[in-house]
Amino acid sequence: MPDGRLAAGSDGRLAAVPDRWQDRAETHRRRADELLAPHVRRRQEGQPHPVFDFLFTYYSLRPRQLRVWHPGWGVTLDGPHADAYLRRAGYVRADGGVTVSREYLAARLPTVMFIADLLGATASRPARYNCFGLHEWAMVYRSPSVRHASIPLRLGTAGTDAVVESMPLRCSHFDAYRFFTGPAAERNAQPLTRQTQLSSEQPGCVHAGMDLYKWSFKLGPLIESGLVLDCLELAADARVLDMRASPYDLSAFGFSPIAVETPGGRREYARSQEAISERAAPLRARLLQRCTALRDAATGG
Repeated sequence: MPDGRLAAGSDGRLAAVPDRWQDRAETHRRRADELLAPHVRRRQEGQPHPVFDFLFTYYSLRPRQLRVWHPGWGVTLDGPHADAYLRRAGYVRADGGVTVSREYLAARLPTVMFIADLLGATASRPARYNCFGLHEWAMVYRSPSVRHASIPLRLGTAGTDAVVESMPLRCSHFDAYRFFTGPAAERNAQPLTRQTQLSSEQPGCVHAGMDLYKWSFKLGPLIESGLVLDCLELAADARVLDMRASPYDLSAFGFSPIAVETPGGRREYARSQEAISERAAPLRARLLQRCTALRDAATGG
């Protein structure tokens, strides 16, 4: 590693100087605490949030898990404090310290390969910015109920339905599409399934960028935890865009709407969507590079 904190051990793995890897772990904890503080405070006070709670409900990783620094596959932590990692999934004692086991990598290989295939397929396609964030509208189209029952619809039920009917639905992300109402799903440009996910996801999609957080934490201790927090920061900003363009009135939470029912709003959304996509691209590339290295380590490639 170029920063000198990690050095090659006698067994060819990377070994960390005890005080230096603990510095890195503490820096990670401080960064995580800063990112998570508003959510933790709201949770303690029993205050739900329609925008940010999604990052801890739909995406299931808990704050206490995010605070733990993992060095990633191929790194051996030395010194007495490394023994604490033996209580965590995947870690074993090895020559020179504690590391993620080869058996754990082998067990996670199908997940690594699925994520690599999805990231590579997504990155291979041109980005599209013409969905205008209508997925949240499609989730309440012609429905007697809404996903956020305590938040009013900006245009009311009839007005929301009219917006959906005024534009084509071009969703490319199955995990958004699967929450569409039946009438909305029928209006989508193409039916989406889990089986066709690899052939439909594209890098302009806000949810494809947001999901980099999911894929990074699913790789668990096999990748360095700083990348997980990088993806979380992007996911939070993507979620704000997602909900500002939604049919909900979030003014009480300090979010001004992006009125995608208007030409100006659609232009604003497309610009913001492109900015999220541009930020997602290097994170996707880093995750894909790591998946490729993990696959090669597991298969001898």
